[in-house]
Amino acid sequence: MKRFVWRLCLILPFLAACKKETDFLENQPAESSAYSSYALRTAASFPEGFESGTKTSYTASNVSLGSGQWSFSDALIGTSSSDRKTGSKSARIRNAGFIRTNFNLNFGVNYITVQHARYGSTANSTWQFYYSVDNGSTWAQAGSNVTTSSTALSSVTFTINTTLPTQVRISKLSGSGILNIDNVLVDEPGDAPTRDSHLELGNPSNATTSTATPNNYLLSKSQYVLSYNNSRGSANWVAWHMSNAWKGSATRCDCFATDTQIPSTFYRASSTSFSGSGFDRGHMCPSEDRDGSSTDNAATFLMSNMIPQAPNNNQITWNAFEGYCRNLLNQGNELYIISGGYGTGGTGSNGGITNTIASGAITVPSNVWKAVVVLPIGSNDLTRVSSSTRIIAIDVPNTQTASSQPWQTYRTTVDAIEAQTGLNLFNLISESTQSALESQVDAVVIQ
Repeated sequence: MKRFVWRLCLILPFLAACKKETDFLENQPAESSAYSSYALRTAASFPEGFESGTKTSYTASNVSLGSGQWSFSDALIGTSSSDRKTGSKSARIRNAGFIRTNFNLNFGVNYITVQHARYGSTANSTWQFYYSVDNGSTWAQAGSNVTTSSTALSSVTFTINTTLPTQVRISKLSGSGILNIDNVLVDEPGDAPTRDSHLELGNPSNATTSTATPNNYLLSKSQYVLSYNNSRGSANWVAWHMSNAWKGSATRCDCFATDTQIPSTFYRASSTSFSGSGFDRGHMCPSEDRDGSSTDNAATFLMSNMIPQAPNNNQITWNAFEGYCRNLLNQGNELYIISGGYGTGGTGSNGGITNTIASGAITVPSNVWKAVVVLPIGSNDLTRVSSSTRIIAIDVPNTQTASSQPWQTYRTTVDAIEAQTGLNLFNLISESTQSALESQVDAVVIQ
């Protein structure tokens, strides 16, 4: 089954006012008996990749697909090399055409993800996503208009949150561009965010709690898990699960403290170990990711969760990416995040390159990195990761000037981070899926 690649979420509360789409109703193809009886389907028949249907002309008509019967107007099923697709087919829409379901999703819709791209070398296309909870009598637009400018398939997710039987429609606005649509994925209501295992997708270095491996020592906390490196005086990596189940109203404690879980024979940084160094105590697992309780928040201020980070990097570039990740939660997602540093020598506010601080006990990394797996809220997370799951990886120079560029310019592949660190991120995911995911640079357009 085809799955979606990326999600850029646009939210519309279910109670938003519906508007009558007279122009659509006037131009839709004749209703079939299947549509007139409002046949019902569930999300189990999705994602819809248009692989089982055939339609070679733009003439308005109905098409039987794997998910059910759809209406196509000024649209067809494209199979050419100019059609952007993950299989052999995708929908192609021109002018002010549309595609829509001739059936209701019986149990309503939580959100729907759609892949889109420009057909061939045609101009950009702008389109709208609509849904109906009254058998197509009225339609409400979900989210904002979407402009498709890339020839590579990318994804947008529309949150609807209704338990009523629902029909959906994708309508292109008039213009010379031609639009490809593929892999329409439906999630039904019912899933709620939960607190899940931080290492659900793998232990990147197979860290253990043996003091015989002081440079790969596992520290497990309820808020995050890390591999501690005694020779560097900081973590190799920190991993944490993120969902709205971790969110709350606890205030930031600013209570930096030594992590006494680190064995007493190892180096333990204190709250003042970074003082005067020109580097921030840079959180790996952010304070704002753990504001569900004062205990959760305080855990993020343990010094094992800190690396020496250039202030502009930490407060501008890194902070912006942390905020972007939290925004994904409100768009129906949960995240698995791993971050760390590598190399030696960063540039802080004191100027010049600094290799170590704390009298040589703590290595200043040359780069800081983070990798994020984005999944829709659900259970059995490992089994839900597919070759189309979105992964965002960034690798940022640990310098004051890194903030001159937005965080998205530092996007890279997981493979590239693994090559620099020697880690095997998300290693419980099947090798074939890892190969597909970890070689790709996230290409979602960030507004």
